[in-house]
Amino acid sequence: MPKIKEERMEELPKLENTLVYTDFDEDNPGPKGKWNSEVFEKDQPIVLELACGKGEYSIGLAQLHPDKNYVGLDIKGNRMWVGATEALEKNLNNVRFLRCYIDHLDQFFGKDEVDEVWIVFSDPYIKKERKRLTAPKFLEVYQKVMKPGAVINLKTDSDVLYEYTKEIIDQEGLELLDDEPNVHKNRPDDPELSIITYYESMHLEKGKTIKYLKFRV
Repeated sequence: MPKIKEERMEELPKLENTLVYTDFDEDNPGPKGKWNSEVFEKDQPIVLELACGKGEYSIGLAQLHPDKNYVGLDIKGNRMWVGATEALEKNLNNVRFLRCYIDHLDQFFGKDEVDEVWIVFSDPYIKKERKRLTAPKFLEVYQKVMKPGAVINLKTDSDVLYEYTKEIIDQEGLELLDDEPNVHKNRPDDPELSIITYYESMHLEKGKTIKYLKFRV
């Protein structure tokens, strides 16, 4: 492991806005059901960014909506360190980061504790449908922690993930709220969709079209 990565991984659990639970411990389940009472300073709607990487979207949304609490989740601590330290530098009290496996989400959040989910440029897993973050097995996990009627947002450059997710929405009988096949052409002034991540900027440079879906679970 490169030295800088090793240093970040050692520092990550010490950051005051970051929780690390790579192995679930029944005797220490973390703040499950208590995020607003024990982790955040204010009791506000909780929004998750799954596979958050460097947490760019969590930070951008938190700046747009100080009346909501954001949690960026990922298993890659090296990238998460970047977002966590930036959030601290910006004094964003409504952002936290959780290093864990996404399919263990219901071990760290209680029933009806989550108001909204964002999935931004996640790996489309071209040959492994079951690993896509909008696959039925993942939706089942999300539904265990999301409030009735809560929404999921998907922003992607992948035609495969975009079309697959629409098929799953139809297959599972979910309510499609928004379907935008070209975000930057048709929604240039949308403040949430205008947040540009590092990977999105690379996709745009390559001429890729950014898609967006919003649906209710």
